[in-house]
Amino acid sequence: MPKQLRQSERVLETTARGRAVLTNPRLNRGTAFTQEQRRDLDLVGLVPAQVLTLEQQAARAYQQYRAQPTDLAKNVYLTALHDRNEVLFYRLIGDHLAEMLPIVYTPTVGIAIERYSFEYRRPRGIYLSAETPEDIERSLRASGLGPDDVDLIVATDGEAILGIGDWGVGGIDIAVGKLAVYTAAAGIDPHRTLAVMLDVGTNRQELLDNPLYLGTHHERVDRETYDSFIDAYVEAATRLFPKALLHWEDFGPANARRVLDRYREKAFTFNDDIQGTGAVNLAAVLSGVRASRVPLSEHRIVIFGAGSAGIGVADQLRDALIADGLSPEQATARIWALDRRGLLAEDQDGIRDFQRRYARRHTEVEGWRSDDSVGGIPLAEVVEQVRPTILIGTSGQGGAFTEDIVRAMAAHTARPIILPMSNPTRLAEAVPADLLAWTGGRALIATGSPFAPVQYDGRTYEIGQANNALIFPGLGLGAFVAAADRVTAHMLSAAAHAVAAQTDATTTGAPILPLITQLHETSVAVAVAVARAAADDRVAHAGVDDHIEQRIRAAMWQPAYPPIKAV
Repeated sequence: MPKQLRQSERVLETTARGRAVLTNPRLNRGTAFTQEQRRDLDLVGLVPAQVLTLEQQAARAYQQYRAQPTDLAKNVYLTALHDRNEVLFYRLIGDHLAEMLPIVYTPTVGIAIERYSFEYRRPRGIYLSAETPEDIERSLRASGLGPDDVDLIVATDGEAILGIGDWGVGGIDIAVGKLAVYTAAAGIDPHRTLAVMLDVGTNRQELLDNPLYLGTHHERVDRETYDSFIDAYVEAATRLFPKALLHWEDFGPANARRVLDRYREKAFTFNDDIQGTGAVNLAAVLSGVRASRVPLSEHRIVIFGAGSAGIGVADQLRDALIADGLSPEQATARIWALDRRGLLAEDQDGIRDFQRRYARRHTEVEGWRSDDSVGGIPLAEVVEQVRPTILIGTSGQGGAFTEDIVRAMAAHTARPIILPMSNPTRLAEAVPADLLAWTGGRALIATGSPFAPVQYDGRTYEIGQANNALIFPGLGLGAFVAAADRVTAHMLSAAAHAVAAQTDATTTGAPILPLITQLHETSVAVAVAVARAAADDRVAHAGVDDHIEQRIRAAMWQPAYPPIKAV
């Protein structure tokens, strides 16, 4: 814990005085300091005389937030509030979670990341550079946190941010945003977390040509240098913070799966783009399958976008199909995956190792129409040949699910399950209003970005967001309370089933995923399921009993000003 602060029996003790108090976002409470606190901390005359409650501060902050002219301006406002007063920041977004989640996280955080070097005001997190790996330990120690003080580290190398690609050091904002969601959704103590930027360069020329770009000015390092740097980070992080979950975020397809596979059996680690996306997609599929009244084992699944996220989706669906009674071979055969060169096929050039399981034999697709502009068998032909009942988009290609493709799918299934999961919004493969119109209101839909309810044929259709926030906050909370040291496939499956159980999509117009307004309770349900799965898998080091829900709720950090004592 930083030397100026010490937490004892829920009392915040500090040696800071005067303006040093007001510039510390963990310590500062602005006009909420009592008169006694102002005298003890040498704040008399440094803040206006009126003492406000946290509720009054939050009401005023909300008015200021609403006055911002654009989503980016709202993001900048919230960032400034986060840098000034952490408790007030989390109270505000907690009070308005559904409204503000798209601002502090996807999609607006994508704009903030693109503008990072221009909008930069103050640092947040730890910046590690592949140019100076010898500084990794020193940099992590600079956080002031000790071996028992960190539960969670979110790290990114900034290569595959959302659907917008390589933004180098700006990727730190995705790690910061992720941590904000962990806290707002599941009460993860923000003072026990770290955001880490793994700066290995950037291949975006406009950043390299910009003298104001704040990252290292060179292209991304070679694989050997990269692997050595990641090894050094993991070694230092696990040694300095042995209880921390290492969360990997927005790594490129060449590295994401490799890094996860390298450490998943020997470290407490989790990749949200692969495992979190797969779990939230599985939750949407399970809910949609229940509404379709067709057993999962009888569905045919097409996944458009076979990168790290898409194959993560495929792997968890394959596991679910096996659990539903299919053999591994039968389960794999139920999934057709496409990348930018069309349907994955065994004779395709450049196919990656993690994609190979889903590559189709030449004899299976002989005679199918190929498209030279794609370089292989296009989505429209796959839909025509396969007649899928489930269509999933993880491609980042806005509008890829065209009217012809959707109508062709809907012609062969009573309740098509369509999940355009790419974000931000402009990259969604289709919009819900079109999907409902093209399917006569029969489509079961979840989207990666938030969409307002749709009016169709006299009914209101709520659109569930396939947001990883339904999974990862509760997953982390359950793992921490259970004192887990690994994230297992069973824990991920349990999280997905818990999310699916939070909604009933059998009623026309009902969402197939719980709404963001229900995120707190969804996170609790996920945490309970994850803790029990961790115990079943014998990776939990704390007892998991009939009181686990109460323990989970008691462990959730609340945005309230703790007692403070000048020492």
